[in-house]
Amino acid sequence: MKKAKLFSRGVATLGLTLALAACGGGDKGGSTADSGSTDGGKDTAALTAVIITDVGGVDDKSFNQSAWEGMQEWGKKHDIPEGVGGYTYIQSGDAADYATNIDSGVSQGFQNIFGIGYLLGDSIEAAAGQNPDTNFTIVDSVIEGADNVASATFKDNEAAYLAGYAAAYTTQTDKVGFVGGEEGIVIGRFQAGFEQGVADAAEELGKDISVDVKYAASFADAAKGKALAAAMYQSGIDVIFHASGATGAGVFQEAKDLNSMGESDKVWVIGVDSDQSSEGVYTTKDGKEDNCVLASTLKGVGAAVQDICDRALDGKFPGGEHLVYGLTDGGVDLTEGQLSDEAKAAVDGAKEKVIAGDVEVPEEPAK
Repeated sequence: MKKAKLFSRGVATLGLTLALAACGGGDKGGSTADSGSTDGGKDTAALTAVIITDVGGVDDKSFNQSAWEGMQEWGKKHDIPEGVGGYTYIQSGDAADYATNIDSGVSQGFQNIFGIGYLLGDSIEAAAGQNPDTNFTIVDSVIEGADNVASATFKDNEAAYLAGYAAAYTTQTDKVGFVGGEEGIVIGRFQAGFEQGVADAAEELGKDISVDVKYAASFADAAKGKALAAAMYQSGIDVIFHASGATGAGVFQEAKDLNSMGESDKVWVIGVDSDQSSEGVYTTKDGKEDNCVLASTLKGVGAAVQDICDRALDGKFPGGEHLVYGLTDGGVDLTEGQLSDEAKAAVDGAKEKVIAGDVEVPEEPAK
């Protein structure tokens, strides 16, 4: 897979600078550190891992897919087979599947179970209480007081802040949009960072740039995403940042449809969680290939999955710990995409300010 070009160090380095305590968790009868057979210092009881997706699915070109690709890389690195007795994923069709799928992972003997997305938080917490000798990880949420649960969150607001700069330095209409999936703490971070980035960039530019915010109330409704994008573009918005999982497929499709007709100026989409440039390819009215993905925020979900699996394999599963990944350690980032040189320089400057602590990006949208 082609790697996205970043403004600086990539998300694959995330977690290397984090100091994590080695806590409990492990197979039946003891902790990971002192149970099961070992091979060269590795805990063979921790060789099995399963991802439980949220409703976006493992092929969402975003959050879940990043997690699965990370686990695949981990399996290949350690010569672990795909499937039961190695690593795999279980896809959730709707929220009612979460608890059942987690229980299925436990019953199949997987030692490390990952809940991908905050929507799985309650189900992971319940399963962890019932299965104290299994390692659980919740991504994008925090579960406290459980020694067999690791929590991994990301400073999405920092990556979204850079997306705000990218949008502000690209818009020709001084109108940009944000499409979220379901309202909540996590997507609120994306919204807050984006709005602040647009505001700070607009001040630098001496412009008044508006941000229209809409929520689809779903991470798996492409039709709703397309409808929201259509209304936004029709209102004069020319750049939309989506943080909506598979709903974003509709946002991309609307942008491609409009650009293919060529009846107005080009409109753009900013992708989320992984390099989504492949989602923006379209054919222009005169038959040429073009792309409407301006840039994409990156979230090192796959790298975090690898990091936690490696720690479990070394007998150091970070149970009871809250791992936080941001711009400073490469946990989030922004691709250069099709940004102009001016926009690239502005984004780079904004990133340096965040890392230096000169700018504190809000985590919640303004009331």
